[in-house]
This record gives sequence, structure tokens and C-alpha cells, in this order.
Amino acid sequence: MKKELLIGTALVSTLGAASVAHAGVDATMSGNHQTGLEFDSPNAGQDSRAQVNDNNFTVSLEQTTDEGITITSSFMLVNEASNGGGNGDGDAGFTLAFTGGSKLDVLNAGNASGTHDISIPGSAGAEGVTITTSNKAPTGLDFATGSTVYGVEFHTAEDFLTDGLTMSFSISTDDNKANTSTYTNTGHVAFGGTYVTDIGESNEVTLGFGYSAVEGATTGTAPNSEEGGMHMGVSIVNGDLTIAVGFADGDDIASTTASTPAVEVDGEVVKAGVKYILDEDFTLNLGITSGEGQDGAFGTAGTTEDSYDKTSASISYAVADGVTAILGYSDVDSSDEGANDTTDGSAWYIGANMSF
Repeated sequence: MKKELLIGTALVSTLGAASVAHAGVDATMSGNHQTGLEFDSPNAGQDSRAQVNDNNFTVSLEQTTDEGITITSSFMLVNEASNGGGNGDGDAGFTLAFTGGSKLDVLNAGNASGTHDISIPGSAGAEGVTITTSNKAPTGLDFATGSTVYGVEFHTAEDFLTDGLTMSFSISTDDNKANTSTYTNTGHVAFGGTYVTDIGESNEVTLGFGYSAVEGATTGTAPNSEEGGMHMGVSIVNGDLTIAVGFADGDDIASTTASTPAVEVDGEVVKAGVKYILDEDFTLNLGITSGEGQDGAFGTAGTTEDSYDKTSASISYAVADGVTAILGYSDVDSSDEGANDTTDGSAWYIGANMSF
């Protein structure tokens, strides 16, 4: 109940107490259209090819109050037929930027731990390699950062406590759904930080870290380990060269839909990547991902390991301002419950992205 009161107070006090400087909200538009061909070569079965599209159109809204508080929000225009039958875009919320440099996200605020995970270079293409659906090995640094849309996240101003450090703190409450065989997230707390420092004229080091703790349950069954964990990473930029590596360890609750019983996963993942800008037109990316996890039925610790190892690379060419041609490649080797996954393999992608 305390979390609900805190969230409600934050929304009312920040949005309702300040007067608006001028009528009308400033709106800007941005987005991209990416399309290309993907060629899959699984280790078992027939090769396949398909067109892959990724289209986004975002409207960003901004207004400033007489007190100098900037209120922002945004929404996406989506294809309702491919968005859960018209359930709508779930990214909308409010962000309030204060004059001192701090910010507050209200509604769909996210998880402060996941906010600060380091970006690891990898293929810029849209190629994907299918693996067995029961393979629960983690593949991202934020795999244990669950939260609900009913939350707030506070971001400090720059140089918090020390030069170069920014931090975030977040909480969210449950969605009041019935506690059934489907796992229900009843709340979370998290914190994370990013530290940036210069080590030369064109060299910059970025450190990212985070911790998250989530509570949840199903009817009559508690998880063996609650969802949550930690991550850390470092990115080094030396002129046109970027090198990054990250590590995450924690517990995840997967397969939470009603048609699939909840599964808990104890996993860890290591990611590393390199990005090199050859000149103004060409960019090379190379990335690796290695994840391991033991999954078991909800309330039972897993004993047999799932694994996921991916190598990806791409070359991007700036054809014109806002138009980029992409050639990407990915190779995945995975195993499920200790047995080799025959559905893994490799994939190519060739396409282009237009952004505005």
C-alpha cells in the first residue's frame, strides 16, 4: 500500500501543482523504416529466407512549467494487427526534468538497474537464429530486471556524489491481477549507476552497474529464488574504436503466460563487442554473447544446464543522410538441458534503414 501511495503522490504533486508557461505542447516526430532479406541456415532442417521489417514512428511531447520543470512524454504509432490485437503501445509515461538536472519517470518507469546496463556492440542487422523455446539461457545484461508499469524511477543530476556519476532508483507495485497459476509480479526495488571519465583527449571510459530485486508468486507456490540480480560492464572509446564488455548474474522468472507454466531460471551471461568507424561512411561491428542457465519448474531449482553462444558481425554503409545499408551475420550454438540444440545455426541479413 505504501508503494501505491508514493506513486500516486508523485504523479499528482508533479503534474498537478505547477502551472504551465504557455498554451500548447511542443511535438516532434521521429522514427525509422528498416527492411531487408534474412537467410537462415539451421543445423537441422531446410534453409529459409524471408523479408524482415522494422518500422517505428514516435511522437514526442514537451512542455515547460512556470517553475522551470520540463514535462515530457511520447507515444508510438503502431500496426494494431501486429500489436496484440489493438492492446496499444505500452511505452507511454511521463518524465519530469527539474531545474537542478534530476528527472522523475512516472508510469511505465522501468527498472533502475536495467537503465544503466552497458551497450555492447553486435550485428546491426536484423538476422535472427531460432533456438528451442525451452532453452532459458539468458542473452541480455538486463535479464533479471523485472518491473511493472505501476512505478516511478528517479534519476539524479550529473556528478552525483562524485564527478562523472549519475544514478537511478526505482520502485513499482503489483498490477492487482488475480494470483493464479500465472506468475504475478507483486513489486520491485532497484538501483543503478553510470560513471563516465576521460582518460585522454579522445578517450572515454564508461562504467555501468545495477541491482534489482523483484517479488512475485503463483497460487500456493513460492519461487525457489525470487527474481533479481546484478550486472556490471565497461565501455572504452578511443577515437573511432569502441570496446565493451559486460557481465550479469541473477534469477529470472520466465514463461509467465497462462498457457505455459511459470519457470524459474538461475543464470549468468557475458557479452563483449567491438565497434570501429572506418570513415564517415563505413562502420564495423563484432559481438559475442555467452549465456548459461539452469531452469526448473516454478518453486524448484534447476539442475541441468542450458547454454547459448552467439557470434555476430555487420558492416554498415551510409548511403545518404539518414539512409544506411546493412550486411549482417550471426551464428548461434546452443544446448537445452545438456543436449545439443539442432534448431540453432547461422543467418545472414542484407537490408537498409531509413531514419528521420
